[in-house]
Amino acid sequence: MPKTRLTQRLVDTLKPRKKTLDVRDSIIRGFGVRVLPSGRKSFFLHSQVDGKRVWQSIGDAHAMTLECARGRASSLLASRSLADGALPAATASIPFEDVADEVFRRYRRHWKPRTLDVNLGYYRNQILPWFKGRAIGDIARHDVQRWFASLHSTPVAADRSAPVLSVILRQAEVYGYRPEGSNPCTGIKRYRRRNRERCLNDDEIRRLSRALDKRLAKQLLLTAIVRLLLLTGCRKSEILSLQWPDYREGKLYLRDSKTGPRTVWLSSPARRILDGLPRAGRWMFPSPRGNRHLSLNMLYQFWSGVRAEAGIPDVRCHDLRHTYASVAVAHGETVLTIGRLLGHNDPATTLKYTHLADASVHAASQALVPVLGGRAGP
Repeated sequence: MPKTRLTQRLVDTLKPRKKTLDVRDSIIRGFGVRVLPSGRKSFFLHSQVDGKRVWQSIGDAHAMTLECARGRASSLLASRSLADGALPAATASIPFEDVADEVFRRYRRHWKPRTLDVNLGYYRNQILPWFKGRAIGDIARHDVQRWFASLHSTPVAADRSAPVLSVILRQAEVYGYRPEGSNPCTGIKRYRRRNRERCLNDDEIRRLSRALDKRLAKQLLLTAIVRLLLLTGCRKSEILSLQWPDYREGKLYLRDSKTGPRTVWLSSPARRILDGLPRAGRWMFPSPRGNRHLSLNMLYQFWSGVRAEAGIPDVRCHDLRHTYASVAVAHGETVLTIGRLLGHNDPATTLKYTHLADASVHAASQALVPVLGGRAGP
């Protein structure tokens, strides 16, 4: 971060760059001017109070002179008003959208391209209309609660946009726009939604298998994809994007997934499916429309017909993954093992499947009754 003796002329002539520019003053320690890529300039004061970093916005450099900003910074330092780490509403003038733009630019490497696109959609449609024009330092918990309550008619959008807002406000702390530990999104409870997860029972799996058998001759690749989804618990994108070099030693070595590269151990039926596919080019499931793999739309069209024929019209492709997990639970696999099979990084993600074992637990408790000398009931 450059440091120089700030002058009014220098402040006026500073130009925006691709990244945020901070220029510190050599006269007052911690005082400086910040230039955002949007062109907005603001004075700031950066100090250590009780061992904690405190970053305070002094005011808009377009509306305040350097002399005035220096005087305010000196007063703040002299009065130790930074001790509580607060950002006064009168001086926290950087608009929410300017900070959000910076967060998306600097934080985007932490998101996969599709996740970034989805998060940008939630930001533009659910978050920005409510918070646009608000000073980043003014956004408090009650503001977030009111915003979240305003989305009660679209609970899915509310639940998925809340983490995006939380990232923006958390990174605002990291970048010095808000005090540390001030994220007002912390502890916001999500809406309770009807569980959409659907697991196939044994009879439904048999009906699905028969429907796939009928399509095997004419739609080999799409039939193989659906069977692999059921036999591996993989995500749709993980199977569709497979390349032949990814299959070796009886395993799938996924180059990338939602949680990064991982290895998938294949059962013998899954290996037989792959060994029976024609090898033409690098894609395991090549598209007839050029050098790429089959699209999600083609899979969805195929699945729509198969599930109707199998009599399971409410089952989604993703429910095959849930079915895989339910079978693993029923056979006594641990949460850790199931998490590794499904490629979960967070054990909490896997815990949602533990309710599937309730029937097995009930059956086990009933089986113990005669042994313990009781009478088995319903």
